[in-house]
Parts: sequence; C-alpha cells; structure tokens
Amino acid sequence: MTFRFVDLFSGIGGFHAALSAMGGECVYAVEVDQQAALIYRQNWGLDPLGDITVDATDRKVKVPEHEVLVAGFPCQPFSKSGKQLGMDETRGTLYWNILQVINKRKPALVLLENVRNLAGPRHEHEWRIIIETLRDQNYIVSDVPTIFSPHLLPPSHGGRPQIRERVFICAVRANSRKINLAPESPIATNKPIGNWDPKLWKVAEHLPLDLDINEPQCALSDKELLWINAWNDFVVSIADHRKGKRLPGFPLWADAWHPLSEMRIMNGTPKWKIAYLQKNAAFYEEHRQFIDRWTEKWDVYSEAFPATRRKLEWQAQDAKSLWETVMHFRPSGIRAKQESYLPALVAITQTSIIGSQRRRISTREAARLQGIPEWFDFSGQSVATTYRQLGNSVNVGVIYYLLRATVKANLDLLSSTAPGLVESFKKSPINPDNVLRKKR
Repeated sequence: MTFRFVDLFSGIGGFHAALSAMGGECVYAVEVDQQAALIYRQNWGLDPLGDITVDATDRKVKVPEHEVLVAGFPCQPFSKSGKQLGMDETRGTLYWNILQVINKRKPALVLLENVRNLAGPRHEHEWRIIIETLRDQNYIVSDVPTIFSPHLLPPSHGGRPQIRERVFICAVRANSRKINLAPESPIATNKPIGNWDPKLWKVAEHLPLDLDINEPQCALSDKELLWINAWNDFVVSIADHRKGKRLPGFPLWADAWHPLSEMRIMNGTPKWKIAYLQKNAAFYEEHRQFIDRWTEKWDVYSEAFPATRRKLEWQAQDAKSLWETVMHFRPSGIRAKQESYLPALVAITQTSIIGSQRRRISTREAARLQGIPEWFDFSGQSVATTYRQLGNSVNVGVIYYLLRATVKANLDLLSSTAPGLVESFKKSPINPDNVLRKKR
C-alpha cells in the first residue's frame, strides 16, 4: 500500500523527488513551462505539460483522486474589496485553481510552498485568505507560518549548505467538524533540527564540490578577476594597515570615500543610506593615505569598475582573503561570505563564486544544492536554462522533512484518511538521499 500525489506547478520535479522518495506515486502533474515540462518528463516518465487554469475550474476538475496535493504556486494579490475572506475573493488567481482541486478531491494532506514574503506584513491579507479558505474546506492549519531552510537540516536528514528560507503551508484534512482547525504551533519553526549547528556546514565537503570542473560557464571573466583581485588586495593589505583589526560590518562604498566635511546629502535620502555614507566618510578619514594609494593602484574610479563593483559587502568575518570566501556579484556590490553554507540559489545570474575554486558553482553542484539526485538528466537545453530551473525549484530535503513531520504529527488522523501515506512514512528513511541515489 502506498499513496497517490498530485504535483501542481511542478517545474522540473523537486516535489516529485521528495514524495517519490517516501514511496508515493504521482498520478498527475502540471507545468505550463514547456522546457521545464520536458525535463520533468525525461526524468520522471510523466508529461506535465498543461495548464491548471484549464484543468481545475468551477465547472470541471480533471485532476484525479489522490491523498497528497503539493504545489509551489505563484501568489498573486487577492482583492481587498470583499467584505469577508472566502473562496470568491481568490477568483482570478492561481490559488483559486488549487482550491478547486482541494474542494473536489479532498486530499488528506496539502503542502504548499511560497517565497518568504508571503508571511510578511505586505501580504498579511493574502495569508489570512489562504488560511481561512483551507479551514473552510475543513483543514487543520496553523495561523503561524512554517518557515524553513535547508541549512537548518543536518546532512543526516538530507539538509544542504544553502540558506533558502521559504514559507510552507502544511494542512491536514479533518474527518470531523469537531476537530480544532487552528493548532497553536506550525509543523516546523525557523530553527535547526535537533542539535545541528549550521556553522558546521562546509561547502567543499558537504555539497560536495567537484575538483575537476572545467566548464566554460563556471569560469570567471577577465573583468571579474580584476574586480576580485583588486578588492582582495584591499582586504589583505588593510589587515596589515589596521594591525589585524577586522573589516567593518557596514558596506564599503568607494564612491563615498571623501572627508566628512565634503559630504553632500540629497533631500529625501533614506536614513539608512545617510548612516552608511557617514560611516564610509569616517572610514576614509581614518585610512586616507592607504585608500588613496589603493584606488590609484587599481584605477578604481575608471570605467573598468562599474559603480556596483566599487562596493564591497564583507560578511566573511576573519577570512584572510576574498579567495577564501564565497562571493556574489550583486547590484549592491560584491558580497563575500564564509565558505560554510551558500546564499539562496536564485533563477538569475548571481551564481555563487567559490573563492577556493576560483570559479562559479556548476549546474551539477547547483542541483546537489537543491537535493536533486546525481542521475537527474538536464540534457537537451542550455546551461542558463538549467540554472534558472534550479533556482526556481524547491529543496528536496526540506520538502521530504516537512512531509514526514506533518504525517508524524497527525498519525492517528491520517491512519483513517490516508493509511497508505502512514504506511509509507513508517517505512521511509529519515534521509531521502538514501532512496534517490538509486536511479529510478
């Protein structure tokens, strides 16, 4: 006995990897992006190409019966004009189509994923609608969001060295109207699991990094090497100048390096920016001779250094050089962090640069960062497309952990509504990698 699941907004199949690792059978998947659907089909043997707005409406629901529904859905704003929170207010959004499936098929467990901001103050209205509409369908779901990241899971549980905070909505269907639908606590909080200390992550060891990568997309350009070498010279040399004193925690802005007496603040400048400008001016006055020599040596104010490359965000604590850090080229400057866990993999070009390797992470390493198994096949598409798909994917270890945690917390209820799911949970290992390493 197993359980059936449906995979809405499936992408390349991050949810599929997690649920199949626990013994589930995918009976329906849907993805509007043709290239993502192609990758899904060639790895999972199921063609998801389609449109949920066609397959799930108030007139028909083509999604088959299932026990578990998962979706990493886009969250459009809901109308605030209605007098009460309800299903009608979600009409015209993709969440409304999910509700049509839930209303018709009544899955025993629902697991939704979205960006961190969904639980923020700007989306309080949307959050309340989602929670209340699920309860209207008789689902047990906490008011408090489940916020979680793969770096909070130890390697033994399928964790990964990536800080990737996402909001998850874990809901279980009640089999009686008398059950409390508003539990006090979410399935997980934004804290490490067990005694795991995220500071113990080591990218090279835990990802792991490959030592023989020779892919063109991983290489740094001459311009990028210039920027890194210039700032590395700054980091190494100013440590001697400051007698080993750590670099300041505020962003260093070369364009703001002039005496305090010459500061000019434009009307309307935010307070946080004024504070950074003042700190940079004070930093310049303290180290004026050193800074002037460095900027002249590297011609920092020339066209070779765009404004965004004349900024350094040092978050690497006691690292001795930039080449010992993980770097990102960001609109706010060059950000350097310790080589412990990586910033969130994103769907654009801010791919992590591993200083010790003097290159970007490869697509295979990016796949590992998301918990995608080694045998997963991305052939037939560009490297840029693969990076984008991985940046849009869910983390497999996180989904697997939350699924198991939800089942464990609701064993008695799910034993009657989804016995196959409970049986699969009892047979499943705590680490999905133990299953996924075997090619399907």
